[in-house]
Amino acid sequence: MFWEDQITVSWRFNQTYRAGTDSGYKTVKVKLCYAPISQKDRSWRKTEDRLKKDKTCPHKIVARPYTASNNTFTWTVEKDIPSGVYFVRAYALNAHEQEVAYGQTTNVQKDKNLFQIQAITGRHVSLDIASVCFSAFSIVSLAGFFYMEKRKGKSSQ
Repeated sequence: MFWEDQITVSWRFNQTYRAGTDSGYKTVKVKLCYAPISQKDRSWRKTEDRLKKDKTCPHKIVARPYTASNNTFTWTVEKDIPSGVYFVRAYALNAHEQEVAYGQTTNVQKDKNLFQIQAITGRHVSLDIASVCFSAFSIVSLAGFFYMEKRKGKSSQ
């Protein structure tokens, strides 16, 4: 039995900043990010200061035009998301698709408000059936080709 989990993400402009600070925001991109504990000994997930090289947040949740409030999205966790500890980060992008601001569900140390995703593991019955069918087909094909070659060899003599 499989459970499909969902994450509901809500975001809004931080009202403690002065009005107009968000005038250059055109798009919001929400991503699923690895927490430091899930990055340990995994260089392909490491955090870089340069956003072009940063591998902390590889999983896109949603991208939408920017609005200051009333933003909610429910995302179904995809089957290819690896097990790990995560947080969610929202990037505000300008008209040139450059990240100009962000907010996240965790603190600066990235050790609060984290959640865990347990990946689907194991084999499915359909995969077992397919592997048996392909194995049987390969054996039958091999025997068929062997028989045809033997027959061709006898007829040429």
